[in-house]
Amino acid sequence: MNLTYKLLASHLVSGELSPGAEIALKIDQTLTQDATGTMACLQFERMGADRVRTELSVSYVDHNTVQVGFENADDHAYLQSVAKKYGIVFSRPGNGICHQLHLERFGKPGKTLIGSDSHTPTGGGIGMLAMGAGGLDVAVAMAGGPYWIKAPRVVRVWLEGALRPGASAKDVILAVLAKYGSSGNVGRVMEYAGPGVATLDVPSRATITNMGTELGVTTSVFPSDEETRRFLAAQGREGDWVPLEADADAEYEETFRLDLSAVVPMAACPHNPGNVATIASLAGKKVNQVLVGSCTNSSYRDLKTVALLLKGKKIHPDVSFGVAPGSRQVVLELMREGLFRNLVEAGARILENACGFCIGNHQSPGTGAVSLRTSNRNFEGRSGTKSAQVYLVSPESAVAAALTGVVTDPTTVETVPPVRFPDRFGVDDSMFLFRDTAGVGVPGTEIARGPNIGEVPDGVPLPQSMRAQVAIKVGDKITTDHIMPAGARLKYRSNVPVYAKYVFEPVDPTFHDRCLANKAEGVGNVVVAGESYGQGSSREHAALCPMYLGVRAVVAKSVERIHAANLVNFGIVPFIFEDPADFDSLEAGDALEMPDIAAAVAGDGRATVVDARTGKSFKVRADLTERQKGILLAGGLMAKIKADKSGN
Repeated sequence: MNLTYKLLASHLVSGELSPGAEIALKIDQTLTQDATGTMACLQFERMGADRVRTELSVSYVDHNTVQVGFENADDHAYLQSVAKKYGIVFSRPGNGICHQLHLERFGKPGKTLIGSDSHTPTGGGIGMLAMGAGGLDVAVAMAGGPYWIKAPRVVRVWLEGALRPGASAKDVILAVLAKYGSSGNVGRVMEYAGPGVATLDVPSRATITNMGTELGVTTSVFPSDEETRRFLAAQGREGDWVPLEADADAEYEETFRLDLSAVVPMAACPHNPGNVATIASLAGKKVNQVLVGSCTNSSYRDLKTVALLLKGKKIHPDVSFGVAPGSRQVVLELMREGLFRNLVEAGARILENACGFCIGNHQSPGTGAVSLRTSNRNFEGRSGTKSAQVYLVSPESAVAAALTGVVTDPTTVETVPPVRFPDRFGVDDSMFLFRDTAGVGVPGTEIARGPNIGEVPDGVPLPQSMRAQVAIKVGDKITTDHIMPAGARLKYRSNVPVYAKYVFEPVDPTFHDRCLANKAEGVGNVVVAGESYGQGSSREHAALCPMYLGVRAVVAKSVERIHAANLVNFGIVPFIFEDPADFDSLEAGDALEMPDIAAAVAGDGRATVVDARTGKSFKVRADLTERQKGILLAGGLMAKIKADKSGN
């Protein structure tokens, strides 16, 4: 077996381990964060469980820590009280970013982890089977249920050689993105192997698995080896280590060979992580802002590299430079080593240990500004400034630009030796609350419910037939940020009626009103889309809020994995054009007739749709499992759970 299938086999609850077949997996650990975890906890409460049933569930607060207005503070109080009552470990605001913290303090090789954040595959850097999922799927796992996916096809990325000074793990994953792109990889896992693996420390591996999410794959995974043991030992957790690797004769869909010594500094250019170019080809471009941090590049390895490169230097006067460490441990370690002062003396703006700028929550660039960031996404407008040009780069490339004021190849300026982490990190877990009651909880705890804590909307069964309107038509690579904007809007995530006002706001601000008008008249709403619909975040609100507005189907050329699962969970049928050319004939506002839609979903998933404007019909299909059919017919997973409990 390859390593991926070893991990799947050891957690298989039901199904056949054959690529494309639906399987159910036992989940050992879950993580949530405050932008998605509030709704996940509301859903968990609705399920009626008395406590979490996983080995470990952790609730992190790391997204909306810039608390403008009462909403975020109220949500954090709600999350803390839920954690105490139901046996969840709670990571307080300021402790750090969920993926960085989980890698440091909780990740275990060989375990399964799902999180309500698309970058949960960071855990693959330590040998976990770690996957992003919608909040409802995480809530089900917290209640003891399995996680359903389609058994993946596995691509082996064979690493040889070693990185040269000035190149780093960010450049490795950008090289993989240059090969495979940011779409068309649904149902794949990227498994790293080869002699080059041993040259990469765990934080570097985690950078690669973290940003592997932008490929659109199910997850990415590294073996657990001596380097993994060293990392865990430094965290005081050597007992959590187990060796893991693929069999020598393991089979793969294909192998991509990458010589690390040939990797050069790279950048993802606006406005997609798959739009990759070399730093050398961009050299000389004026830069206005540089930001180091995010769950991709905020580790001890990354920030010590930055601190060493900045020693005795000053940031260019035309550049705004900010640093957001990934965890308190990173900050404290740099302080102990006397390196944190290098950042301050150089002129860095020290930002909170949180997601912040990566999700557009602060540090928006100026009009038309060029911003170099070490984060994982550069979708148009995600930074908070639609006209900004955001490039994704390594910490080394970020520092080179911050010092010179222009894009600069870091291999052409001063470099520093590879960072080695200490034999033992200073461990301070005081900002993890309720560890002593994890898995048990404190019954009787009063849940803090501020006015922004709403209810979980109920889905309604799929009608037998449906009159519908094309409520919006969008093109290729529509992200969950397009559908459900992040940044300042995220504070409404626990209040669906309010958050739903902003569905498709960056594309068409009138979408909300039109959908509600159609819903009131008994007309279903349909979204028509191109390739790779639903890229990006695992944000289930990109399905939940459209469901609230009466969206009953998406018809697209293709839909990304997590978003497709979220659509099903909220009773929205993810149809695919049988003939992609039919996309061109549809227009926003077209009236559609969808006869026998329920029978189609219950059957082979194929349906005929009639466009009243043209009088033409076209064929669509939904590739559904029997389990998914039942969910859609019931009106969503929560409705299905409710019906099953009542015996209907």
